[in-house]
Amino acid sequence: MSVIVTVTLVAGNLGLIFLLMTVPLGLRTVTVSRVMRADSARLWQALWPFGSNAGWSGEILSAAPMDGEGMALIKLSWEGRDGQPIDRKARFEDVVEGHRFTMRVIEDTALDPSFWANYRETTALVPEGEATRVILSQTDRYRGVAFLIFRFFAVRRELRKLEIWAATGKYRKGGWFEHPVSQVGFAVLSAFILWPFFGLNIGGFALAAILTSVVALHELGHMAAFRLTGHRRARMIFIPLLGGIAMGGRPYDSRFEVAFVALMGAGFSAFLVPVLIAANGFASAEGHRLAAALLATLAGCASLFNIANLVPVWKFDGGQVLRQICSGPIALALASFFLLSALLALGWMAGFSPSFLLIAGAVFSILSLLTMGSGVKPRHELKPIQPFDRLAMAGALLAVFAIHGYGMLWASAQLM
Repeated sequence: MSVIVTVTLVAGNLGLIFLLMTVPLGLRTVTVSRVMRADSARLWQALWPFGSNAGWSGEILSAAPMDGEGMALIKLSWEGRDGQPIDRKARFEDVVEGHRFTMRVIEDTALDPSFWANYRETTALVPEGEATRVILSQTDRYRGVAFLIFRFFAVRRELRKLEIWAATGKYRKGGWFEHPVSQVGFAVLSAFILWPFFGLNIGGFALAAILTSVVALHELGHMAAFRLTGHRRARMIFIPLLGGIAMGGRPYDSRFEVAFVALMGAGFSAFLVPVLIAANGFASAEGHRLAAALLATLAGCASLFNIANLVPVWKFDGGQVLRQICSGPIALALASFFLLSALLALGWMAGFSPSFLLIAGAVFSILSLLTMGSGVKPRHELKPIQPFDRLAMAGALLAVFAIHGYGMLWASAQLM
């Protein structure tokens, strides 16, 4: 790619990351309404946590008042880090029976109370002839538009599922967005978006498809790690241009779990790199030049993408692993400097120009600053990592880095 294309891609991604995760938005309210041909009393019994149909979606398992000031303890079906349902303490205000109520979350057993400091949600039912307009509003303080967009679609989905339940009496699980077919569609869309950056020809499309496949394999590694650490569910959300996100079925329970899941993204692909190198040698020996070139390109893209994810940036896999295995800020700073220096040295050995590497180092620093502190704080500290696990994860990190580093150098020698 040319310098202009590279700068455009990098600047565009940095801008998107800032917009999605960092830009301060202040207090914002998401409001969605839908007119439903259903009795308002029946809808109230479903939406009011103490109603007879409050468990219509399976989200609320039980709700019990705690005192005379509108406080309640609500048990949710969502899993906590111990695999048990999450308990939530909430306060209800401005309650008009059959018409509206506002709920503020005081605390729950999953997240730090600061997460709920500015949050409130309001439910209102407005009769419109023989139908009822249901209005759901959620107010919170946001940094970045990603969570704001997520809540908008989550509220809209809840209303759609409520309408289906009111009409049929059955709750329909899931949705089109996370359906495997939709995610395959997003992956294909991502490849087509990347295509112009690599050239509108067969070779450019092959590179875009290879990069998209590499991202999918990386996220599959995270999903496998979630299942290995006891998560009952794991899924992948593909985001065109930005990549993918793997999500487990519950919050993290220990620092080892965080490190293991983060490392397995690159670790899963590390098993494939030697296989691709061997297959390239076999194809070359048989005279299949095109197949050999595609295998070398796949190995090179996999190595470059995964080793880039190991840089010590706050939200990247490398930063996640180092924060769990380093015993203090000095050790973390030294390990981060060593890992970043090793990455830049590999880039220089692979043939990247010094000016490009300096820009890359600056970009990684900016990314770390943009994403620093953007995570959600858990209600209780994660279980500490044991000394043996710390050493094991450090050794695994070095091994994965070495494999992908070798794969990147090997691919550059084959293709350049």
